[in-house]
Order: sequence, then structure tokens, then C-alpha cells
Amino acid sequence: MESSKDIKLIKRIRKYPVIGWREWVGLPELGIAKIKAKIDTGARTSALHAFSLRPFIEEGKHKIRFDIHPLQHNISELITCVADIVDRRLVTDSGGHEEERYVITTPVVIAGQLWPIEITLTERENMLFRMLLGRSALRKRFIVNPARSFVTTRTHKNRP
Repeated sequence: MESSKDIKLIKRIRKYPVIGWREWVGLPELGIAKIKAKIDTGARTSALHAFSLRPFIEEGKHKIRFDIHPLQHNISELITCVADIVDRRLVTDSGGHEEERYVITTPVVIAGQLWPIEITLTERENMLFRMLLGRSALRKRFIVNPARSFVTTRTHKNRP
């Protein structure tokens, strides 16, 4: 028998849509229609593969221009992005290595939702995913089912 506390918790959880451990996301202000992201609840901040980082100042604002190959194993598609720099942070990766990274804020689209997130820029050329979506970006928005993949983009043949 479930207690009233359990029932309240279940109702609270059910209001959040479920996503899988990897999903296609969009970064519209960066001109990235879709990029495969690993949903990484172990990472606090989201990370984006970026190379040829070129910081500059425009009208008194610190900005950064960078390039990205949004699809893994496809170097023919190159997108040059420009964003405001909101910070520079020392980030420790999963291997324990520290790296100072530029931080930008940009809207992300996943499961029909759009909201701004912080993203650190780093070289991820040899990594399986061009983007990690960290727990700060997911907080109070989704439930992550680690047994599922691409939940938000899967077509359901038996649904009307």
C-alpha cells in the first residue's frame, strides 16, 4: 500500500516528461538545428564541442566566435557560431583533468521546450558526443530514463 507521501512524490514526478540517456537537441541561436547530446546527470554544466575559439570585443561586449562540426564523423558540415562570453571557469572533466573554459548562455530545444542554459566550450573531437547536457540544464524539467534513447524524436507508428 502506497502512503500519501509516496503518492504526492509520484504525482510530482509525473508532471515532468521522460527523456532518454541520449537525445537530439537544437541550439537555434547558434544556428545548430540538431546535435546529438548525451544526457549527463553527473556533469553539473553542459559542454559543447568547439574548436578555433576566437574571443573578441564588439561594442564593449566580450564575445567568442567558434567552429563546430555538429554531426560526428562528418567534417564537411561546419557551423561558425558567435555568442556572448558570460564567464571563464576552471572545469574538471571525468578524467580528473582541469581546463579553463569559456562559458556561454544560449537557448536549447528539447522535447518541444525552449529555455536558456549555460554551456562550456571545449574540444570534444574524439568524444562520442558533441554535446553533454548537464544536470543544471535539466533541473525541474525532465526525468531521465537511462534505459531509453532518443525518446523525444522517436516516431510512434501505432499512435494517431
